[in-house]
Amino acid sequence: MAHSFGLILANRAVVLGAVKVTDLLALSVEAERAGVFDAVWVGDSLLAKPRLESVTLLSALAAATSTVRLGVGCMATFVHRHPVMLAHQWASLDVLSNGRAWLAACLGGPSEANAAQAAEHAVMGVASAERVGRLEEGIVVLRKLFHEKDVTHEGRFYRFAGVTLEPKPVQDPCPIWIASNPTGLTWKGGASASETVIERSFRRVARHADGWMTNKLSPREFRAQFARIQAMAREEGRDPAKLGSALYHNLHINDDRQQALEESKKFLDAYYTANFSATFVEQWTVAGSPRQCIEGLRAYFDAGLGHMALRLSSWDQAGQFTRFLHEVAPAFGGP
Repeated sequence: MAHSFGLILANRAVVLGAVKVTDLLALSVEAERAGVFDAVWVGDSLLAKPRLESVTLLSALAAATSTVRLGVGCMATFVHRHPVMLAHQWASLDVLSNGRAWLAACLGGPSEANAAQAAEHAVMGVASAERVGRLEEGIVVLRKLFHEKDVTHEGRFYRFAGVTLEPKPVQDPCPIWIASNPTGLTWKGGASASETVIERSFRRVARHADGWMTNKLSPREFRAQFARIQAMAREEGRDPAKLGSALYHNLHINDDRQQALEESKKFLDAYYTANFSATFVEQWTVAGSPRQCIEGLRAYFDAGLGHMALRLSSWDQAGQFTRFLHEVAPAFGGP
């Protein structure tokens, strides 16, 4: 099965003072020039994890690049954004990039996660319990506006009549993925969801999404869970072979694997203002020598993964980028 790599840009690091905007633009250009990466990804948050706003940054990347796909994974503020305005912004990004926009929407964190997440929902007037409904309805609205004229919608959260969005996206259909991981570890190491929630989460992807992005899963777990989603897609009358898959993962190359994991934890703790468990970091990171990293990445592709979005879990982004290009990527057909 064909597979590809994406590079995750650390847009939160600009707020933290660890990198400059010019660094992100330069890295995206280098990623495209390298011929290894199919996409560049940015993260998204409003108040909970402040960073450069995702659609604005992707618009700048659209001007700086010409071939790589431009992804947001995941758009945690999807439930906060009015879908008519978001449809206009996203269609414009697709036009500006000549059909390279890649949207991976998600629910964002629940209000119970922390005070900053609760404040984010509160300031936007969105109840945490409404997130699922807003996500599903928002996707329906975007699809209508992207590809139809004179659209009327009567939903629980959004109502309008006679709306025609211009410009339309270049891509037809313009891809909308869902990012979720209801079975993964919480940052403290415990289980994160009930079987009912897991079932609904997988069904949501099978019914509404063009693909599934996830994280913090082993290759074995990914294979089993994606097979379950594909089976649900078939039940929904959709072709499961057309459902894409991606993993949002960390990479740290160091001949001392333990040191690689320790440095990754320091990076991730600072990046997310958290104190992740060692188990959590290990499950979210391919780490170690080039050979160990190659084996770790290959295990995911052997499990059927389509796209591996990699964040370099080090403040030495340039150094890790260079090591990946020269010591890991060649094993996957890179230069």
